[in-house]
Amino acid sequence: MGVCDRRDDAVRLVIVRRWRLIAFVSTCLLFLLPACTDTTEATSVAGKSPPGELRIVTLAPHLAELVYAAGAGETLVGVSAYSNYPQAVKALPQIGDAFLIDQEQLLLLQPDILLAWESGTAVRTVDELRDRGYRVEVIRTNGLNDIAQALKKIGHLTGHSTEANSAAAEFLAEIDRMHVVDAHQETVRVFYQISSRPLYTVNGDHYVSELIALCGGENIFSDLGALAPLVSEEAVLVRDPEVMIAGRFADDDEPLADWRHWPALTANVLGNFFYVPMDLLARPTPRLAQAGTIICEILEEARQKRQHRQSGNT
Repeated sequence: MGVCDRRDDAVRLVIVRRWRLIAFVSTCLLFLLPACTDTTEATSVAGKSPPGELRIVTLAPHLAELVYAAGAGETLVGVSAYSNYPQAVKALPQIGDAFLIDQEQLLLLQPDILLAWESGTAVRTVDELRDRGYRVEVIRTNGLNDIAQALKKIGHLTGHSTEANSAAAEFLAEIDRMHVVDAHQETVRVFYQISSRPLYTVNGDHYVSELIALCGGENIFSDLGALAPLVSEEAVLVRDPEVMIAGRFADDDEPLADWRHWPALTANVLGNFFYVPMDLLARPTPRLAQAGTIICEILEEARQKRQHRQSGNT
């Protein structure tokens, strides 16, 4: 193989890797950035399957996880791209992603109910599906309480209210325990980074900000209006967080690395750059309780570093 051939192969490999990264980041942003979606309930066609044989298709990965968490996994017959939890959903047919739905595949699945995501399924997609005669139920999952309500709603739709209500109560209990443990801890200023280029974060209404607050932290951009606002590097430096947190897909990912170029930043001075597994943090499901536990541990470590530094300066 000649030098030019090897160079061409290397270029192709870089392009493939770049597109894979774009796909992953796009999926992550869909879960953390708001979208214009319909918030009305579905009133279209009735289910076609006999009682006890309900067929559900989900239009976002976290909705498939919520169906299983509600105890209704056996009703799920189709999922969206990137659905990977629990393991069983990987074997189910995929009907497309947030941008394009395979109408032929959907027709073959003959779903009774489609579950759409209020903050990620476009209005035009919901409208088109309803125009085609599908029953579409829109699920809201912006905040922690929304997740509990989503479980209950899915339980009601699928005839699994007992299991779903129990799962919702358990999730809220885990969140409450987190709050009790960290309610009296010293506040820590936190910056949560969704993506670095462009630089997105979350405001005080987002579930990530709720988790930070439960753990005794303060989101430095909690006052902004948008759920997931675009901010500048200068704005972050001015607000000078003590802790920086980001989600990541792999242990060798370092999406916060660029901030090390600012040595006077308090998070740099204290060495407070932390990561949470993206699957736990980017999907509004009961697994957010695990993400919250990690965030609480992070903020406790940050408090100890602060105390050590203060004692060293006295």
